[in-house]
Amino acid sequence: MKRAILPALLVCAVFVPLSRGGDDDNPAKEALQALNDFVGSWNGAGSNMSKSENWSEKASWSWKFKGDDISLVVDFKDSKDFGKGELRYLADKKKYELKVNDKKGNPMTFVGDLKKGYLTLDHLDSKSGDTQRLTVNSAAGGVRFVYTLQRKPKGSTLYTKLYQVDFNKEGESLAGGAKEKECIVTGGRGTIAVSYMGKTYYVCCTGCRDAFLENPEKILKEYEERKKKEK
Repeated sequence: MKRAILPALLVCAVFVPLSRGGDDDNPAKEALQALNDFVGSWNGAGSNMSKSENWSEKASWSWKFKGDDISLVVDFKDSKDFGKGELRYLADKKKYELKVNDKKGNPMTFVGDLKKGYLTLDHLDSKSGDTQRLTVNSAAGGVRFVYTLQRKPKGSTLYTKLYQVDFNKEGESLAGGAKEKECIVTGGRGTIAVSYMGKTYYVCCTGCRDAFLENPEKILKEYEERKKKEK
């Protein structure tokens, strides 16, 4: 009898599926968490390099969770060049990729790196051969957001700065930029209250709110594991 039981136990051990790690094991989420300060609604003022043209625009960033596909989505309003877009981290290439529509709805793809707090992304225009460079960063403790657009003509090695847009986060001031509450999903700035089992938590955007409400126990478990790693 013992000889029959042992092989059966070995077979069961082979076919027991391994437990799947949470989203915090996802390298895309970890890389995008470095951009947590982008999340929120922003009011911006743009100007070209000669200061002869000025305009106002808005931007809104939030998290998006769709299975293993994790991204940051952005919606530009009244921008000179951009509309809606989605920012991902390509783990296999170790690159950030922003797919965004231009003002006419044509898709553009910018690819690049995050270094010293500056996200630098390049787009090659297949028709003209020009390269557009988009540089994005947050400042002042996460209450300011800036992006600049440069262009390098085909055959040239020099970039020319076209314009810059400076944003302030809605509901924040330069004097009050400290993070008071933490997003339970991503570790960013918590601005939206959510409840579970009589306890209140905070999330940074509607994308994180939806992820929490869909599976609060999973999110709380990942949060606890993340905190253990930080100790």
